[in-house]
Amino acid sequence: MTLTGKTAIVTGGSRGIGRAVVQRLTADGARVIFTYRASKAAAEELADELGATAVQCDQADPATAVPAVFDSVRNDGFDILVNNAAVSGSQPIAELTADDFDRMMTINVKFSLLAIREAIPLLRDGGRIINLSTLNTVVPAPGLALYCASKAALEQVTAVAARELGGRGITVNTVSPGATDTDMLRGANTPEGLTQSVAFTALQRLGQPADVAAVIAFLAGPDAAWVTGQNIRASGGLLV
Repeated sequence: MTLTGKTAIVTGGSRGIGRAVVQRLTADGARVIFTYRASKAAAEELADELGATAVQCDQADPATAVPAVFDSVRNDGFDILVNNAAVSGSQPIAELTADDFDRMMTINVKFSLLAIREAIPLLRDGGRIINLSTLNTVVPAPGLALYCASKAALEQVTAVAARELGGRGITVNTVSPGATDTDMLRGANTPEGLTQSVAFTALQRLGQPADVAAVIAFLAGPDAAWVTGQNIRASGGLLV
């Protein structure tokens, strides 16, 4: 159990990749605190099952949500921050509104950036920050302008934070999943589109949340102490 004695905070931990991350980090020995927005029953079930702590918050309101996420670690500090929660959406640029921009950027970038700022004095030296992006920043598709832009911004936050925090032994990395079998993926793609993704993937299947969680667990663990400022594309070879 490589994370015994460590405390991790995972945003968006009740479903999909976030849920798998909570399960994996707990299995590796960490005490895990995770956030959720609306999936209260799923969050409470997961917390009870694993002995984790669920915190309800809405990333659309960072001023309220960010402090609440870190309340339980203010006295003792913590070791691992996984910025996973995000929203997606497909909409042509010609139909975008200023409100669409503000919502996507607030939830996907502003919250994560402010969470990192809040975490800096609480993270123990040698800590880990892991931000979730997407393969779509290098494989863009029509309708994803805001989503791609928000995740590309988060990738740049990662690079700068790695430089700023490296002196304390804190690593900051991005994980960019490819086509991963989640409700979000299936809600945004046709069955034909999913079949095409499998055909283009070297390992010839959709990724599973546990596949991505394994990469995050590596970055959170001691063996990744010399890896920082990187974008790990966990895609099964969708882009090679």
